[in-house]
Amino acid sequence: MILNYGFSGEVEDGKACSAAIRRGSKSFHLASLMLPSPTRQAARALYAFCRHSDDLIDAPRSGLPALERLRQRLDQIYAGDPAPFACDRAFARAVEEHGIPKPVVEALLDGFAMDLEGRRYQTLDELKSYATCVAASVGLMMAAVMGVSDRSALARAADLGLAMQLTNIARDVGEDARNGRLYLPLDWLSQHGIDPDAFLGVPGFSPALGEVVKKLLHEADRHYRLGHAGIASLPPACQHAIRTAALVYEEIGTAIAANGYDSITHRARTTLARKLSLLVKARRPDCHLANGGQVSMQSPADPASARLVSLASAAAATIAPRASAEQIEGTAGRLTAILLRLQTQAREERDLRRLAAREKAASLA
Repeated sequence: MILNYGFSGEVEDGKACSAAIRRGSKSFHLASLMLPSPTRQAARALYAFCRHSDDLIDAPRSGLPALERLRQRLDQIYAGDPAPFACDRAFARAVEEHGIPKPVVEALLDGFAMDLEGRRYQTLDELKSYATCVAASVGLMMAAVMGVSDRSALARAADLGLAMQLTNIARDVGEDARNGRLYLPLDWLSQHGIDPDAFLGVPGFSPALGEVVKKLLHEADRHYRLGHAGIASLPPACQHAIRTAALVYEEIGTAIAANGYDSITHRARTTLARKLSLLVKARRPDCHLANGGQVSMQSPADPASARLVSLASAAAATIAPRASAEQIEGTAGRLTAILLRLQTQAREERDLRRLAAREKAASLA
């Protein structure tokens, strides 16, 4: 297939995708630094396209027309004629080089449609069907980028995506409520005597709501354990990066718990210093065992994500194995460089804050 990449080259598109991940998610940016170069470029292209799509849907007055445009752009990407956007061109390269299945990407857009409908979820299973669309799909896309084809490994990639999305939902309860959105299972709220409409009218924390958030994080933890079980089946040079991403996201749940499961008046955050310590911890394959023990790699896919896992597995079976550059490229030297780079970045950010404070003080004098 001959791809139409417009007037921008691969390097420029790659820089644009790198900037997108730096702005959008410091956690994923940190993890991506440890991926081998070919995988890192494709992963950032994937993230940039997903992030751009999410931002487009969230833009004021966008709605269903924006979603329809995204579906058209996805068709163009898979036809080898991407729209003139850096993320589309870069993602088209990733699709061509790594065989990312189109139905998996379409599931992401289906999740956006659920958001546009303002859909609420009666049960945990319904919520996980949504999380499959918006997050397990991304885990399966990443698996394709890393050349993973084993069905059990794909199921574990979906589990990791589910875990991260459930963590996101637990963290953003207050922010979502203030924007008129509610993702917590309605039957859980009912069991704890919480009226959804009253809560959205005046979002406030209560011990009952804390119990619901706690319950959601327990479910996330179960999926993290399943996700960790699959990391050993990834290409060796990719394992550290994925384990880092998992640990950093798990830490968000730990921060929520430390706040008494109050996601209304607090927004859980992970400091740069803590992320660096998790990056080092993630070098040990057994680092997750202290968080709940080991589970079977062969556990079946969650019912919510089983169909998408099957589609990804069938697509992977049609792709010939490729030489893995990432298995050749080591990570030890790169780890040291990353640590130094992040420490320098932290110092620069601290200096900028101090400078801004001095300038503000001078202007008030």
